[in-house]
Amino acid sequence: MPSGVTLAVVGAGDRGTGHAGWALAHPERATVVAVAEPRTLRRDRFAAAHGLDAGAAVDDWRVLAARGRVADAVLICTLDREHLEPVLAFAALGYHIMLEKPMALTEEECRHIVAAVEEAGVILSVGHVLRYTPYTQALKRVLDSGRIGDVVSVQHLEPVGFWHQAHSFVRGNWRREDEATSMLMAKSCHDLDWLQYVLGRPPVRVSSFGRLSHFRPEGRPAGAADRCLDCAVESTCPYSAKRDYGDRLAAGRHGWPLSVVIDEFTPHALETALREGPYGRCVYACDNDVVDHQVVAMEFASGATATFTMTAFTEHADRQTRIFGTRGELRGDGRQLRVYDFLTRAEEAIGLGSEGAMDAAGGHGGGDAGLMDAFVSAVATGDPGLVKSGPYESLTSHLTVLAAERARRDNTVVDIRV
Repeated sequence: MPSGVTLAVVGAGDRGTGHAGWALAHPERATVVAVAEPRTLRRDRFAAAHGLDAGAAVDDWRVLAARGRVADAVLICTLDREHLEPVLAFAALGYHIMLEKPMALTEEECRHIVAAVEEAGVILSVGHVLRYTPYTQALKRVLDSGRIGDVVSVQHLEPVGFWHQAHSFVRGNWRREDEATSMLMAKSCHDLDWLQYVLGRPPVRVSSFGRLSHFRPEGRPAGAADRCLDCAVESTCPYSAKRDYGDRLAAGRHGWPLSVVIDEFTPHALETALREGPYGRCVYACDNDVVDHQVVAMEFASGATATFTMTAFTEHADRQTRIFGTRGELRGDGRQLRVYDFLTRAEEAIGLGSEGAMDAAGGHGGGDAGLMDAFVSAVATGDPGLVKSGPYESLTSHLTVLAAERARRDNTVVDIRV
């Protein structure tokens, strides 16, 4: 018999597999009892890991939904554009829902999701994992304690990293707005949500600037080929797929992002993928159109201001934040906080240990585990208050993202109305 909270999983990609892995690490608290995944190899591998029989592993979430409620909760980890329909179906069946971010891509769909879970009376947790990290909780405690006084302004940086941009947003699934969504929604809804959470309030006005500057045909070096495997200048290109993925395979680093490129970790499989698939293309010869750098400026009801910068052109690193208050300054880099007191002129360093990097491969600094721990606890106890990323909090931060994109496109300042 399954132990603890029973889970169904819709989408056994990297995120679905990762979230479900929490149940394998905590078998006394949660058990996966079903999966829906269209890709046979991914589905079979997932089913084997969780000991599912053939009948519990199906190729379409609609097949699973047609069986009624077979689990206490469902993890919905489909592609971004495919969230609304399964959320509505599983909520109507009484499933509690953990929904991978972004919750949806339009204001109408976001509001529809909130209304659906409210009507069904089920718990919704959106995958804003950064809210759940030990680092975030420590930073929020400092702010809430009043140690730096009233917050006046914030600088927050997301250093996406040159190779991560090339992997996910030039060659990968999130390269085009018409097939996925904006860069701000796909990558940085995490950050605008995080700012709202740590400051304890959403912004009221927003503006934004950004564009696709580098990963364009005109940036292509002389002599470059359409694919890295055939390229005469590949050895001098920082965005070489041959080197990036090849080095990971040689080192036995089989997690994300290599696991997105190949299912079988062999040199032959990688060569085939780079020769035939999207991840072997020259970054200057792709069909990408999402921005590679963007700035968002926000104003809060208190008069406080914040700026958020997302840029591809960095070392892949943890997010960096400076928060300026009336009595002190707080600086954080994802692993350590430094608090400077204006009165004593002393600085305190608050070390938090290592919880992994703030990316998918590192479990988002403990955020992935924190998200699942809170969601399973909420389902087990019937207490939605244990979830830090519920429907209304997530709706507010998604409205901020959508407003920022309108401001960028229309070259204006947009008021945010919840």
